[in-house]
Amino acid sequence: MSRSCSTSSTSSSTLITPPDPSTAPIALSMGDPCGIGPEILAMAFARGALPGGLVVGDVEVMRRAAAIVGAGERSSLPVAVIDRAADAASVPPRCVPVLAVPGLPAGLAALPHGRVDAAAGAAAAACIRHAAALARAGEVAAIVTAPIHKEALAAAGVPYPGHTELLQAEAAEGCVMPPVRMMLANDELKTVLVSIHVSLRDAIDAVTRDAVLETLRIAHAAAARWGCPLPRIAVAGLNPHAGEGGLFGDEEQRVIAPAIAAARAEGIDAQGPHAPDTVFMRARRGEFDLVIAMYHDQGLIPVKYLGVEQGVNVTLGLPFVRTSPDHGTAFDLAGSGRADPSSLVAAYAMARRLSGAA
Repeated sequence: MSRSCSTSSTSSSTLITPPDPSTAPIALSMGDPCGIGPEILAMAFARGALPGGLVVGDVEVMRRAAAIVGAGERSSLPVAVIDRAADAASVPPRCVPVLAVPGLPAGLAALPHGRVDAAAGAAAAACIRHAAALARAGEVAAIVTAPIHKEALAAAGVPYPGHTELLQAEAAEGCVMPPVRMMLANDELKTVLVSIHVSLRDAIDAVTRDAVLETLRIAHAAAARWGCPLPRIAVAGLNPHAGEGGLFGDEEQRVIAPAIAAARAEGIDAQGPHAPDTVFMRARRGEFDLVIAMYHDQGLIPVKYLGVEQGVNVTLGLPFVRTSPDHGTAFDLAGSGRADPSSLVAAYAMARRLSGAA
């Protein structure tokens, strides 16, 4: 998919066949073979924490991960090769069902842990694309993506900096990509970002009236999926003290406030712009259901500070449910069997909830 494709103001992507969430499995992409993704997947299956799930990936990589996890758990962890997503239902508990992705690079299981490798990046991207295709075909109810490494993606020639942009391209209808937003959430705080993986300088330029308004629309519509049809949405300012009446910048007055006014005219309970250094604390205390952050670190630092083990990344605006853990490939832990699968398990639980499988 070329970067020349445009982004539509409204999503025209639809599922080919809507899955039955009560029976359809949930696909988990393998992640980077050199990172902790395969291990936390194997560990979560070993603990029975991913009922109805299947791994989209490489069989030998998952067998290597199962051996590492099995040694730590002092028990063997079988890996079952399945031909179709529906076959996951017949796999016994505490067994890893793997739907092999055709055409993956050879020798993935022999790659050293903890290193950037182009083959690993290519395999990670292929697994994501395959999982997205399953979701669009109605063969799975949702997808959960294990961590990938952005340098490995770039080394493989993948023209997208991360999961969100790649999945947006996979959800495109023709050359029109649906507008999407990244949400990071835990039980205490939910933040939705106006911009994602761009430089801070570019992120400031991305704060436009239309971008803020579209973020509010996407967040408002998505909230109904987790049972909050009229969310109280706080909008963070871009500048210190939300500009302090224009003393520290005029984006709040010139861009953000007009977007909030337009959203309120559409029936969206948007409030602000609020001072960024206090709005997340106010949301955590229950004053707001969601916070719209202007750029990546502004929104993610507060959630990650509360603990990555329960944080979940959700892509809003896709024609299927996608969640992921709130951490990266953790190359320093890869291969040790010491990685914590808690965030993956939380992401899986949220995927089940948002897709109606729970």
